[in-house]
Amino acid sequence: MLIRIVEGEGAVYPIGSRATRGVTVQVTDETGKPVDNAAVVFRLPEDGPTGTFSSGMPTEVVPTGADGRANVWGMQWNRVTGPLEVRITAAKGQARAGTVCALYLSNALTNALSSSEPRPSKAGGWRGHKKIWIGVGIAAAAFVGVAAVSSRGTPSPAAAAGVNAPHIGTPSIIIGKP
Repeated sequence: MLIRIVEGEGAVYPIGSRATRGVTVQVTDETGKPVDNAAVVFRLPEDGPTGTFSSGMPTEVVPTGADGRANVWGMQWNRVTGPLEVRITAAKGQARAGTVCALYLSNALTNALSSSEPRPSKAGGWRGHKKIWIGVGIAAAAFVGVAAVSSRGTPSPAAAAGVNAPHIGTPSIIIGKP
């Protein structure tokens, strides 16, 4: 499974505002066909420049449509300026994918780019960080695994036999050269 940001990458928003445009992703299988009804999790940072979704929570789960697309908008931004990353993971069955969408909150939009124009990115951008991809994939697998087990209501045969499931901690993300 592959996930690609279609809209929103590099957008600049005024601090304290509500996003009138959002983040849209498209989920496809390995052959490029859209994946319908995949669970896409959008997660805002816990601190620093961040916000909440229309639900008031920092995490939103959206299913993909027949075109493989899922989007969120209407985020309420806090009043802290600076860059932020929206962590995005998609899952359907055993397939998983993840990416990060870079946004920026500004208190002086007259000197910044408008929210409809992408920000210039550093060479290589976020896509060259293998550790980020691995961390996002592990976090998505853990999230979906816990959600699947808790939604069943009955323990799996392995859990009933007393086998301890592996525990995956919070991934560490290093930006820049290690």
